Amino acid sequence: MDKVNKDYRYSAEHEWVDSASPAKIGLSQIAVDALGDVVYVDLPEAGATVTAGEVCGEVESTKSVSEIYSPVTGTVAEVNDAVIDDPALLNSDPYGAAWLFSVEVDSEGDLLSPEEYAAAQDQE
Repeated sequence: MDKVNKDYRYSAEHEWVDSASPAKIGLSQIAVDALGDVVYVDLPEAGATVTAGEVCGEVESTKSVSEIYSPVTGTVAEVNDAVIDDPALLNSDPYGAAWLFSVEVDSEGDLLSPEEYAAAQDQE
């Protein structure tokens, strides 16, 4: 479980969410490892509404393009400009400096505990 941060909850699509208000959203180490070297990130704008389970951005790597799904419903409070300016931050610090955006949460989608997320990855 070394690739799963015990302080976050996770979506089945590999996004993490913290318990702060506004809640920060990011990509799990497992997702980042599968992507390879990240070269571009497209995120929702501050003030935009995101809906749990729906696409709200994308991340491009040297291997592929993957959609980002919002794990919560609410209004985007802030976008992490550092990760837009340097997408490689996702490869080096997905649970820290490379958070993607924060949301004033109205409701949560189906979120997994760290243990449930880790167990689901072990089955794949």
